[in-house]
Amino acid sequence: MEKDPLSQVSEDFPGDSFSYQATMETGVSARYMAQASTSDDDLLDITHGGSVSDQPSNGIDGESQQEDIPGLGQYDDFHTIDWQRDIARDRMRHRYIVKKKQESLMDLIRGAHDAWSGWVCVLLVGLTSGVMAGVIDIGATWLTDLKFGICPSAFYLNMEQCCWSSNETVRDISGNCSLWLTWPELIGVSRDSSGGFFLEYISYVSWALLFAALAASLVRMFAPYACGSGIPEIKTILSGFIIRGYLGKWTFLIKSVAIMLAVASGLSLGKEGPMVHMACCIGNILSYMFPKYGRNEAKKREILSAASAAGVSVAFGAPIGGVLFSLEEVSYYFPLKTLWRSFFCALVAAFVLQSINPFGNEHSVLFYVEYNKPWLFFELIPFLFLGIVGGLLGSLFIRANIYWCKFRKTSRLGQYPVIEVIVVACATALFAFPNKYTRMNASELIYLLFTQCGVTNEHDICDYVDRNFTNANHAVPIAMAGPGVTTALWQLSLALVFKMIITIFTFGMKVPAGLFIPSLAMGAIVGRIVGIGMEQFVFSYHDSLPWFFEGKCSQDESCITPGLYAMVGAAAVLGGVTRMTVSLIVIMFELTGGVRYIVPLMAASMASKWVGDALGRMGIYDAHIDLNGYPFLDSKDEFGHTTLAADVMQPQRNEPLAVITQDSTTVAELQQIMKSTDHNGFPVVVSRESQYLVGFVLRRDLLLATDNARARLESLPGSSLCVFTQHVPVVGSGPPPIKLRKIVDLAPITITDQTPMETVVDMFRKLGLRQTLVTHNGRLLGIITKKDVLRHVKHMDNDDPETVLFN
Repeated sequence: MEKDPLSQVSEDFPGDSFSYQATMETGVSARYMAQASTSDDDLLDITHGGSVSDQPSNGIDGESQQEDIPGLGQYDDFHTIDWQRDIARDRMRHRYIVKKKQESLMDLIRGAHDAWSGWVCVLLVGLTSGVMAGVIDIGATWLTDLKFGICPSAFYLNMEQCCWSSNETVRDISGNCSLWLTWPELIGVSRDSSGGFFLEYISYVSWALLFAALAASLVRMFAPYACGSGIPEIKTILSGFIIRGYLGKWTFLIKSVAIMLAVASGLSLGKEGPMVHMACCIGNILSYMFPKYGRNEAKKREILSAASAAGVSVAFGAPIGGVLFSLEEVSYYFPLKTLWRSFFCALVAAFVLQSINPFGNEHSVLFYVEYNKPWLFFELIPFLFLGIVGGLLGSLFIRANIYWCKFRKTSRLGQYPVIEVIVVACATALFAFPNKYTRMNASELIYLLFTQCGVTNEHDICDYVDRNFTNANHAVPIAMAGPGVTTALWQLSLALVFKMIITIFTFGMKVPAGLFIPSLAMGAIVGRIVGIGMEQFVFSYHDSLPWFFEGKCSQDESCITPGLYAMVGAAAVLGGVTRMTVSLIVIMFELTGGVRYIVPLMAASMASKWVGDALGRMGIYDAHIDLNGYPFLDSKDEFGHTTLAADVMQPQRNEPLAVITQDSTTVAELQQIMKSTDHNGFPVVVSRESQYLVGFVLRRDLLLATDNARARLESLPGSSLCVFTQHVPVVGSGPPPIKLRKIVDLAPITITDQTPMETVVDMFRKLGLRQTLVTHNGRLLGIITKKDVLRHVKHMDNDDPETVLFN
């Protein structure tokens, strides 16, 4: 990954249509202006075909037949795209298609195909994402159950499916039935004996180590980008950064397999975050079927935004939450048509997942809750308390996890990723097995904590004294907690501490790892404990309750629902870790079907965000973006300092600036400038004395154009002039000049040296700039790149500016 951080690359874009404005700014004569203007038709031909010129040529057209030059109009790895240029190219292409539609039937069909291609692409992304999620859900469930035993009659069935095929109506508390054999039973040892427990323990740890080692090895050998959650990188990519291979087919395939293995190994991670990454991989792969999106990086990001919505939609069965997640959390540029397409993509993905029905129930959501009992106004106090606890736990988790990830990067530990995964998996399995709440799958644990104690619920957590149900539909009576509840509270408290510690070490390892499910599990544990505490408080003071409890609570039925507290706690901790608000609430009520409880969820989420922001402004994803040094300018942050563009621009005053003159630079001088500097591009000026700005040309385009000219000639003399204007100067007996005008951006974004940096930062955020040129009285002074802006923001916030690694 040894990339030149100062150099960038951009798509070739002929700025000819802006030449009038550019030349007016630079003070070039009217004769140059008249020759510089071209039409839209010329622009299009320049973009898609060879050079177009109606003037006699007396030079070598260095950039002619641009489609023959491999790589022209593309971006290099670890560079930022030029949003303005890509969007302008797409508008120009669209105008051309609309104009051509009236000429023939084929052009009309092409126009219709172009108009529908966006919808067709997101339809395919939604279909593929739904199938992908269904396969992963089924595979992960089967592999998870494989740690405990096998179904001898049909090995491909998981425990639940195996027991469906039996006629038994009663299964024991662990869900086992006679058709499902645990590993000790397979060799003739009773599962209830001490030997059986020991053998179960050994088999559980062995399978966990095998799955974890396989997952880490696959990632290490075939797709290093398949590790982690993927959401920090998706956020960065959607902001305009290029990471080649991060959304490729190998990353998709390996991550799909490795996430099943990682979840089955029992590591404290979820598959929901990686599903967003995998859905974006699908979006990237399918976008190449449609050149409108495959060849234009800015347009491709519209498909990726829709794909990320589909990822959340299939991860949680929450299509509307997915759209809001894409809008609130990951997308940088989100026009209205992208909102509709994201909605459609999430809808299709959720429909396909529901058709596959991987969970085998009528609900497509993971944790459907059956109760809809109203909550009391007074309960907002414990809900807000849960929000505060969620914010504290979230901030603690972020700080500890970032500290550990920094240690991993700077120590020798980072050189042994597979060993680290195996050690953490071993520790997780050894400590998780004795406690039944950590032994079970995290999704099952959350579902158990969300549910209400009823007739069929036989877990310890529902062991109340003298709670008799006259019938299944009877309201839940209030009762005193029995010994089973007390034991469950201790085990849940230990499970909370264990999950908190082990997730800190797990998130950031070289396996696919999401953070949603572990955060929800931690929050659900806290919430259930508080809920049981509230329930017992009401029971103890049942006859002497204050006025605000009277009414519902004065009757014999329980007015407190501990499962609701688990829901609220889960939302609070997830909000504290990720700092999501609107999308989190919608995901939570889509996840549980508990629409009635939106207000408690909102109250806890808001409290969680306020507390979290007070203790640290970054959520876990932004913290990992910052840790990796990605060039991400967060549009939610404000720049409140009073510096000027002159304080930030490069080079600083009285230092030379590398420039190219419009018609007096030779090939030899050009090669010398590129050899002695590593800049991404160079300003083109009228002359070195005047420093009046003409435009901006990219290093990559210069290299490709000169290589093309050299390939077309037997030799390219170093004394050949490089001409960046329409007018070619008359040369005597020397070699003919090379015309490079069409690779120049004649309308670069410029500012004056007295522009406040607050305005400059806003321009970079809202226009998606990569660089802007700084002038004084029309003369060029310097240049500000995105990297300069990021480092300046870091410096003003008293952070280390050297952590920004890429431009």
